[in-house]
This record gives sequence, structure tokens and C-alpha cells, in this order.
Amino acid sequence: MYKILTLNNIAVAGLARLPRERYEVASEIGHPDAIMVRSAKMHDMDIPASVLAVGRAGAGVNNIPVDKLSRRGVPVFNAPGANANAVKELVIAGMLLAARNLCPAWQFVRQLQGDGPELDKAVEAGKKKYAGFELPSRTLGVVGLGAIGVQVANAALALGMRVIGFDPQITVERAWELSSGVEKARSLEELFSKVDMVTVHVPLIDATRHLINEARLRLMPAGSVVLNFARNNVADETAVLAALASGKLAAYVSDFPSRQLIDHDKVIALPHLGASTEEAEVNCAVMVADTLRGYLEDGLVRHSVNFPDADLPRMDAHRVTIANANVPNIIGQVSSCLGGAGLNIADLLNKSRGDLAYTVVDLDGPPDAALLEKIRGIEGVLTVRNLGRPQAA
Repeated sequence: MYKILTLNNIAVAGLARLPRERYEVASEIGHPDAIMVRSAKMHDMDIPASVLAVGRAGAGVNNIPVDKLSRRGVPVFNAPGANANAVKELVIAGMLLAARNLCPAWQFVRQLQGDGPELDKAVEAGKKKYAGFELPSRTLGVVGLGAIGVQVANAALALGMRVIGFDPQITVERAWELSSGVEKARSLEELFSKVDMVTVHVPLIDATRHLINEARLRLMPAGSVVLNFARNNVADETAVLAALASGKLAAYVSDFPSRQLIDHDKVIALPHLGASTEEAEVNCAVMVADTLRGYLEDGLVRHSVNFPDADLPRMDAHRVTIANANVPNIIGQVSSCLGGAGLNIADLLNKSRGDLAYTVVDLDGPPDAALLEKIRGIEGVLTVRNLGRPQAA
């Protein structure tokens, strides 16, 4: 029986992927094998030693101490792409809000007095202030062509926009999904110099902090629009506010409000609505539940932010998994231990990612406790799990 601790409400459809005869799931549970989380902050949490994995029902993992868990040999999973359509729709909505000045126009109408001809006259007198532009007359830059960025680029292209994308690390899978009509920028500077609307879809890491900055905003034409549905600090807020004041930017659409943004009449600030749809919550919960189950039961690693992908199909054999520091000769030492115990390796998969390595090994016989302890004693080994033979479905 696996024990799963939930730190937030997880969609029922996701929890239903964990069979009750194998899983106990609760918001209060002792010695959990895994944690499922959405937005709860875990950095100051005393994470039990029993935890084998953490699953985030969403894309960003800023609320999870990934480095700390990596040092313990604990994979952190997320749900990339599960909320892509929800974010894509919000980006398109943000583009339309900015292009047609819909927010200030709505506020203008709400403040009108009178009725009948008097109201009609006020409407006609004021509407000229809110004239906007149509999307097909504009060029959109999309920074980050992952699951969300690709959908945004394709949707904007379908709306008649010229679209330029930038992502030096685009995967083969996403490249196949990207429309051939999306043009490629060779650098961020090239992209910003060619577009008058830009949207960013990147994680917040050192390399992307203040990706939107004064120097790059200066390259855009006057009256441009910037949309940020990625992370707050991807944009340098001071630079954005200065660009709004100078007229370089006509509007800034952000899903991460601050006091300065809220009070600015050229800012459309939303309350972090990116993935706030029923469908996205269900998709994220289902994906992370399936991922956790695959890891706990079969040692499979998919959609991890710190471990390498590892997908070795089960056979009728005894499975052992090992997480270790990515240093030489650990696999050789493990093989020697197995050979010394008289066990033959039926299949083996070894993958690495940065400072971590992960091995899945199928054996023709069961490893005993002494052998597993011997492997745990190898310098650099972080975790050893004995998964036994496959369970019946």
C-alpha cells in the first residue's frame, strides 16, 4: 500500500487514477511515500524521510525545494503541457484586450451617467479614445516554444498574424507540432527588433530573469505590447513601467500583479489565471497521478524536472532502481555486487542528467536485504528501491 500526502485539493479525476486497493491518499498522513502539491510552498516544510517522489499538479516548481530533494535522490515531477490550452486561450484574450483597449473602454462605459439619447451621445463622444488595432496587422514574437508557446504561435498564425519564434532548445516533438509558417529568430535581440507584440513562455531561472529588460524593449517600435504569462521576474518591472511612460509600450498584460502594475492605466493585471480552468486542473492532476504511479510501482521517470527520463518496459523479472551522483564507476560497482550475489541482469537502463544518474535494472532473481544494503553503501548512491516483480493489473 502506497501512501500519498496531498498539500492542496487535487482534482478527483486525478486521484481516481490511484487504485484504492494500492493507494491511501489523504491531506494528513504519516510516513508518506509521495506528495502531490499544487501551489503550497514546500521550502520551509519538514519533508518526511519516507518521501520517494513529489508531484506538482502544474508546470512551475518554484514552490518546491528541487535542489534539496535532488540531493536526497528524490525526483520532482510536474505536468508540462497539461495546462497549455488554458494558458494559450488567456494569451489570445490578453492580446485582444490590449489591441482593442477593452479594459479602459469597459471602465469608461461603467462610469457613464444618464439614459436614452443622453447616454448615446456620451458613448459616441467617448469611443474615439479607445480605437485599437487588428491582430492581422501585427507581428507577434513568441519566446519559448514548449507546449504553451507552440500553441500560442500556431493560434496567432491562424488569426492572420505574422509570428516569429525563439527557442534555442526546442525539442523535436515541439518542432513537429509548430506550424511551418512560424519564422525563426536567431537571437532575442533579433526577435524584439522585428515584433510589435511579444509573449514569453519560459521557466524562471537565472538565464531568464529579466529576459524582458530595458535594452530589449528599446528595440521594439513605439506602441508595442508585452504579455507575461510566464513568471513575474521574467520581466524587469522597472523597465516595463519606464517603457509605458515613454510610449514605447502601449500596454503591458501580466498575470502577476504588483501594486505598481495595478495602479497603472496602461497595465492589464490579472490574478494569475493562467491555468485556472476546470479542464486544466483535471489534466494536471491526471498527468501527475499517472506519473507518480509509474514511478512508485515501476520505477519509470517521465516529466521530471530533476531526474533523467527513464522508461524501461516491465518484464517478468525483479526490478531494482538506483539514484546516485553522476560520477564514474557506480554502475560497475553495482554490477559487481549483483554478480557476487549470483544474480543475472536481464535488462538495464542507465540515464543521467546533470549531477544525477538513475538506473533501472531487471534481475532474474530476487535481491535480498543484505545485497540492497551493500549497494546503498556504495559512495555516491542516494537511493535504492526494490520494486519486486510486476503486480497484476
